[in-house]
Amino acid sequence: MSYRRINIWTTIDWWTISIYLVMVIGGWLSIYAASYDYDQTELMDLSGRSGKQMMWILTSMVLAFLLLMIESDWYDVFSYWIYFLVVALLIVTVFIATNIKGSRSWLIFGPVSLQPAEFAKFATALAIAKAMSAYRFYLLEIRNFTRILSIIFLPMIIILLQNETGSALVFLALFMILYREGMSGFFLFSGFCTVLFFILSVRYGNTFWINNTSIGEYIVMLLVIIIMLAMLPGGKQRKNQLKYLLPSIAGILLISYIAAKYISGYQLTWVALAIIILLILYLCFLYVKYRVFRYLMIVIFAVCSVMFLYSVDYVFDNVLEPHQRVRIEVALGVIDDPSGAGYNVNQSKIAIGSGGVIGKGYMNGTQTKLKYVPEQDTDFIFCTIGEERGFIGSCFVLFLFLALILRIIFLAERQRRVFNRIYGYSVAAIIFFHTAINIGMVIGITPVIGIPLPFFSYGGSSLWAFTILLFIFLRLDASRNAHL
Repeated sequence: MSYRRINIWTTIDWWTISIYLVMVIGGWLSIYAASYDYDQTELMDLSGRSGKQMMWILTSMVLAFLLLMIESDWYDVFSYWIYFLVVALLIVTVFIATNIKGSRSWLIFGPVSLQPAEFAKFATALAIAKAMSAYRFYLLEIRNFTRILSIIFLPMIIILLQNETGSALVFLALFMILYREGMSGFFLFSGFCTVLFFILSVRYGNTFWINNTSIGEYIVMLLVIIIMLAMLPGGKQRKNQLKYLLPSIAGILLISYIAAKYISGYQLTWVALAIIILLILYLCFLYVKYRVFRYLMIVIFAVCSVMFLYSVDYVFDNVLEPHQRVRIEVALGVIDDPSGAGYNVNQSKIAIGSGGVIGKGYMNGTQTKLKYVPEQDTDFIFCTIGEERGFIGSCFVLFLFLALILRIIFLAERQRRVFNRIYGYSVAAIIFFHTAINIGMVIGITPVIGIPLPFFSYGGSSLWAFTILLFIFLRLDASRNAHL
């Protein structure tokens, strides 16, 4: 492979940079509107939030320029060094950081505060790209898969120790890259089921039916049974199996319902659990007889699902913090607390709804000006956009994010090197996760976990981290034809 020098200013993707600039400037103006104080009306006042954000923007521009000036091979060669340096910084942060609102995740240097957890995202993306671009790397080998999981979970665990649950959850977005690179869809489906089972258990776990049967537990068990049957290997054998299993299970469930309601006093969850156990034993027999790995995967799924179901209450009551439990219960509609835990989201929805179709106009948002929404220039910046720019303005912001993510995916697919492609998908996944969760949080469809809206929310650590994340990839893309 030969290497030729290129002029990156002719090969860099200016479309992506244009979207980045529109977002950053739009975020700056929104921060000014959200933090506007009648005593401090200057847009460039360095004592105000907009003035400080402008300084972060200018330093981000310098940082972006420096990142583009570094040789693209440098990011590949020093990926692991960057990763372990950031991990070490995360560990140090746990012990020396000041406790701010229950979180020990901020390092304070005079007037400047930095959050190392934000920088761990691009460092982890680089490490994953480095590991997965190794010669003859095969993701489904146990050793390789374990290695990738370790790279993802190590910073996650340390960030959880800092009591930054939201920042830690962002790393789960990197599993989308693993799926793109050959990971079985079984793992993504299992993750989806985990979320679904958790929601059903929390939302309906304390809602009871016949003979004190938990509706949440019963629905989850029925879903496990259905999924087990749906996952059976195809072919003639599957048809024969379902021919007997479906009527038998349906008959048992119907008879148990009638008996529980009119004859005996047992809970229906016992019957559903018994059916799952019998199916597990049957599938174990089929695995031993035919040595078909699919049967073993179904057994593992069923066992893990039941174990997870019965661990939800313990995790919810003993692992999660009280404020986290309340936020989840408010998001799922278990409790209604508009003046307490649900206050932020309730006020945010009022602000967005009051914007109507075209909004109240820039600087005319009453909810914003009267400070009804806490954190309205950081985590809840989108409600300012919704109130002042209305439905049209909100859709325009969503379009910007969609255009950015799709553009990054397009750039990732045209890369000649595996390292570049994997890192590009990591960038798209992280930005997508942040955007989806933040906006979902603001409009009340996801729990409040405190993660910023990329390029819009106030904060230097967030802006720097996303700038680094994006411009490293732009530098890699600009040199995609340097290796021939």
